[in-house]
Amino acid sequence: MSESIPYRFEPTHHAGELHEAHDDIEAGTETDTVVTVAGRLMLRRVQGKLAFGTMQDQTGRIQLFAPVSTTPRFSEFTSLTIGDWVGVTGVVMKTRKGELSIRVDEWVLLAHSERQFPDKWHGMTDPEARYRQRYVDLWVSDGARSAFLLRSRALSLIRRWLEDRQFIEVETPLLNVIPGGGHARPFVTHHNALDTDLYLRIAPELFLKRLVVGGFERVFEMGRTFRNEGIDRVHNPEFTMLELYQAYGDVNDMMAITEELIGYLATELRGTTKLTWQGQEVDLTPPWRRASMADLIEERIGVRIDVRMPIDDVRHIAFDQGVKVEQGWGQGKLMLEIYEKTTESSLQGPVFVTDYPKEVSPLARDHRELPDMVERFEVIVGGREIANAFSELTDPKEQKARFDGQLRARAAGDDEAMPVDDDYVRALEYGLPPTGGLGIGIDRLVMMLADVASIRDIVLFPTLRPESAGRAPSGTHADGDDEADDEA
Repeated sequence: MSESIPYRFEPTHHAGELHEAHDDIEAGTETDTVVTVAGRLMLRRVQGKLAFGTMQDQTGRIQLFAPVSTTPRFSEFTSLTIGDWVGVTGVVMKTRKGELSIRVDEWVLLAHSERQFPDKWHGMTDPEARYRQRYVDLWVSDGARSAFLLRSRALSLIRRWLEDRQFIEVETPLLNVIPGGGHARPFVTHHNALDTDLYLRIAPELFLKRLVVGGFERVFEMGRTFRNEGIDRVHNPEFTMLELYQAYGDVNDMMAITEELIGYLATELRGTTKLTWQGQEVDLTPPWRRASMADLIEERIGVRIDVRMPIDDVRHIAFDQGVKVEQGWGQGKLMLEIYEKTTESSLQGPVFVTDYPKEVSPLARDHRELPDMVERFEVIVGGREIANAFSELTDPKEQKARFDGQLRARAAGDDEAMPVDDDYVRALEYGLPPTGGLGIGIDRLVMMLADVASIRDIVLFPTLRPESAGRAPSGTHADGDDEADDEA
């Protein structure tokens, strides 16, 4: 079989462009246009001396019209298997029933499907099989291909939008000596030549801000980030983050960028800023609501929390709300835990949640008005974090003190606390100008734009338990956390 398969094949057209050019011709019309197409045979039926097939390529489907009088090796054509790849040359026509078709004047088998291929009527009904065998899912599951095409276009639009605003794209290391820039457990590996442990990055933040120190005033990176945490419908151990940094900006500039960029994407990809995400209306039209964490907690539970309250008072509020309290947590950490457990999931948004406690934001600059708080926001849509941003901390002495505080938290048992990065402190000693930083979770953003419920539906090859170990549990998050902090 393989000996008769050509080494290459050159289509002249795709199904999508043929529909665009010829859908308006009258039924029963045969054109003078001869085209060559290629794709998978997804349907086939034989009616005596006439056969029909449906061929699908990257852009769509088109019918193959195969009369015995013009179709070479007619019996072989009618014996093709659903899922076979074929190349066809013939005249563009429309049948009497009005179906745009290509008359099969020449054809060649390009690949044979050795396994039974699901048909379009039944598809793949096992969700895990869809994710594990994406190479089949893309052909037979409604919406799978369109979601990933939307994702591809979204990445392209983001790059163009940022470049139009003088941001330059850079690449920073995936393997880090120190896993900094976020609160998360890292993946660790060992470099044999250096005889040292290295970590897959949990965020590119500290490298990107080094570049601002180096004179790149507007930088961004869009790439893979890794966190050694659980898996559920909004978490995957490797995911895509957009991080950008703008010299001379602050958290307010990051708000403007966030709502303008996401509003632009919604308009370009969905035609409107008023979307439906899993049955809920989401209006992304700027400006978005801005509300402090303290205000939102009070709206939800009727109690006002301030990080300057006595620690026992905040603990009592946490206990009353059924929030777990760990020894060593200060008022700021307790405030964040109460917010995440009682309030965040209820926010339909989009809303900028502002004014975070300093205790849980070691890379953010002190709030210019509120003691013990920082200039930070998270964007919540549909109860989920989409973005996170700061006015960046620029004082090297303060940054070293914050790192030392994280070191004490790590010694007390917090394995997500940041380690000390002395080289980053050294970079700050050369001077970091006022800077705004923003991180956007691309996967969750695309989930919203594509209106899908699971991150696995917009990650081509999500992380799964090995087949030999059995099925991965669905809807579980191994560490029990609802969200991992995405430090900007």
